[in-house]
Amino acid sequence: MTFQVPQEWQSDIIDSVRSALAEDIKDGDITAELIPETETMRAKVITREDAILCGQAWVIETFKQVDPSVQIEWFAHDGDAVKSDQTLYTLSGNARSLLTGERTALNFLQLLSGTATISKQYADAIAHTNTKVLDTRKTIPGLRTAQKYAVLCGACNNHRIGLYDAFLIKENHISACGSIANAVATANKNHPGKPVEVETENLGEVQQALDAGADRIMLDDFSLEDMCTAVELCGERCDLEASGNVTLDTIATIAETGVDYISSGSLTKHCRAIDLSMRFIN
Repeated sequence: MTFQVPQEWQSDIIDSVRSALAEDIKDGDITAELIPETETMRAKVITREDAILCGQAWVIETFKQVDPSVQIEWFAHDGDAVKSDQTLYTLSGNARSLLTGERTALNFLQLLSGTATISKQYADAIAHTNTKVLDTRKTIPGLRTAQKYAVLCGACNNHRIGLYDAFLIKENHISACGSIANAVATANKNHPGKPVEVETENLGEVQQALDAGADRIMLDDFSLEDMCTAVELCGERCDLEASGNVTLDTIATIAETGVDYISSGSLTKHCRAIDLSMRFIN
């Protein structure tokens, strides 16, 4: 499957790369200046472990901002399963430019590939069911859309992007509004057409959210037995999302209850970067 960053997120790539380069370079790469200014080189980037690749656009943008004359040739693409020691891409151009952009490019690629890799593991764990895995807003500050894109490359799905595109009514919202019914009614009045999800902590609240007309109900830290009961209670009247205590060891059992979605912050907040390396070549 071919993955491409949504057009509305393109500006985020430019901004995040600009920020990353600024914090790394500031007023100059003094080590790269050891190399003659006109020296040109070729380099290759390899992965030292199996992974799902993600982050091409960030690599391309990094070298575009450092030196647009740098040439990149890719041998794998976002969403591809890559093997240890596989060459991901080669670079050719000014040696100083290759070295100056190296770490920023690899930081993006290793982080996003790590997010995509763990996402694929979660997706594979429930592939025998109809349940979909969702990410959360527990992302690295400034890299929300980057990690959301990586989740897609790993065969999982995006929950809401932020606080603006969908409602997620939680305990504190319900307390401040007076009831689940009041919270849902106000949400629909204020922003008609925006999806409304209610987080619930017991079956009584599930019934209240159902009666209030919620589009989706989150089952927060429910037992497997109560999840099954909620599935029977709701039928096809609304979607159900399980959340809490979701790990690779538990996700399949949760999915087998029949919930529509399972959300996990682990996809983005417990990310381990993939080990990558760049070396000059002849």
